[in-house]
Parts: sequence; C-alpha cells; structure tokens
Amino acid sequence: MSDVADRAGVSHQTVSRVLNSPSLVRPETRERVLTAIAELGYRRNMSARALATSRTHLIGVVTPGVTLFGPSHTTTAIENAARAAGYASTTAAIEDATASPHEVLEFFVSLGVDGIIVVAPTIETAEAAHGLAGTVPVVVIAADLPSPGLLHVVAIDHEQGARDATAHLIAHGHRHIAHVAGPPNWFDARARVEGWRDQLLEAGLPVPELIAGGWDAGPGYSAARRLLDQPERPTAVFAANDHLALGMMRAFHESGVRIPDDIAVVGYDDVAGSDYYEPPLTTVRQPFQEVGRQAMSTLLAVLAGSPLENAPILPELVVRASSGPHVPRDARA
Repeated sequence: MSDVADRAGVSHQTVSRVLNSPSLVRPETRERVLTAIAELGYRRNMSARALATSRTHLIGVVTPGVTLFGPSHTTTAIENAARAAGYASTTAAIEDATASPHEVLEFFVSLGVDGIIVVAPTIETAEAAHGLAGTVPVVVIAADLPSPGLLHVVAIDHEQGARDATAHLIAHGHRHIAHVAGPPNWFDARARVEGWRDQLLEAGLPVPELIAGGWDAGPGYSAARRLLDQPERPTAVFAANDHLALGMMRAFHESGVRIPDDIAVVGYDDVAGSDYYEPPLTTVRQPFQEVGRQAMSTLLAVLAGSPLENAPILPELVVRASSGPHVPRDARA
C-alpha cells in the first residue's frame, strides 16, 4: 500500500480510503490511485485486514445439499452479492443428517466467518438454521419461516406468485384449475398450494383435490396421466415448478390433448429453456439476484447493529402461449 501511495503521490490513508470508502475521495485523486494499483499489481492482504478490523470478510453459506433449480440459483446469487460487497464465501451442505448443525457451526467458527446465510427451502434445513443461531449472525432465506427467533429472514412471496398464476388462469375464463404440488416438506411448495387455494376461494371457485407431485418431470408426467383419467378433466393446471409442467405437457401431447386449447398449463421458476417448450410455458420467475442482494445487505446491517425489516420479495408472472383462454368444448375445432 505504501508503494501505491508513493506511485500516486498521495498518503497511505488516501489509498485506504480509495479501497474502502471511494466516494470520500476526489475523482481525479481516486483515478491516480487506481492507476497506480493497476500498474503495480497491488492486491489487498485479507489476512492483515482481518487482524486490523477483527473481521475476516468471509461468510458461511448453508445449503440443503441439492442441485435443484431454486436452491442452486439462490446460492449462486448469494456468492455474487457477497463478492460485490467485498466478501468471500464458503459453502457447507446439510443433507440427510450427514452433517449436523453443530458440525457446520464448528466448521464456520473455525474459519472465523463474520456471519452465516442459510438457504432453507425445507423444514429440515430451517431446523438446522435454528441450531446455528446465537454464536454468529444468521440470515435465513425461507418462505413463511415459523418462529424465526434469533434468525433474520429473507423470503420470496411464493404464495403471491401462486396467486398471480391462478388469477391469470381465472381471468382467462378457467373455472376448474388443478394444482400439482411440490414435496410437502418444502416451504416453497406449501406456499404455492396456499396461494392457489386462496385465490380459488376468493373467486368463489371449487378447490379440486390436490395432486401430489415433486420437483421432477417424471412425477409431472404421472400426475398428468392421473388427471387425464378423471371423469371431469380440469381446463387448466398450475404446476409447482417448470419441470413438473414439462412432464405434464409430454403426457398431454402423447394423449392428443392440445395446449392451451384443451388444457392450459402454468409452471413456476422460469427455468432456462422454458420459453422453448412446445408451446412456450407461462411461468412465475423468481428474482434470485434480488434475494442474494437482500440477504447480504441484511447480514451487513446486522453486523453494523442496525437490523432491517425486510418485506417479502415479489416474483413475476411471465405470460407465454401455454395458458390461453378457456375454449368451451362445443366451440373447439
């Protein structure tokens, strides 16, 4: 840092301000310092910085140990947000009780993490998050997490996302709207069931029997076969994620059921390629980058002693060709 200061013709303190609070330095001075940094190939010594500030600028990230779309994209978003804030991250997975919360906490504490962010889509991971709280600040990403206690919660409003999907189908004239659900131990899946059910009830429509599914295309295919065997088929179906919707669409195509003429389909997640399904899939997009930023900003606020009150982050309905208006049977070509 002294070499940078000499090259730029400024003080050691000015170099520090450029690195830590650049807005406090005049633009021309800041540019000279940044040029000197580039010319000298200077890199901050994070170990020395940790000793000086009592902060490691390292966070722990706990995941449920699955490669599913939502958790994996959320983890990536956290890592991106941490890096943008000048933090490094290290990840530990809790899956099938192979790693206890105590073991994970000991691992993170041994690394000297400043805080922990937990991606907690399932009941099991949320319970583990409670076991981490108390020693270091813990931020949890979970929909409708009960009894947060010492935890600071960031959430996507999946109930509202499901309401939007269902309201879209109702607005298109559909009155018999089925739902193929995700696993019951997932908060996201539960919230989507509630949103679907509440929107139907508010519209004065019957709530069909819930169809058990999962997160993969195979269960979606099986669920569609069950729906096709019903005496009165639904005119629309809302699937808890896009992979379920893909499996359902395959089953409908094989049976000669046209989408959306005979049955409208809406998914959830807006996975890569969902706009290339046949037909392109109407779905609900999750704002993963905003989740990562909010989780990181919440952790930084807690570290600074000023906790934030976070409103749930709203997902976005993306309308495509799979969810057209209801066409009465006698009016179909």
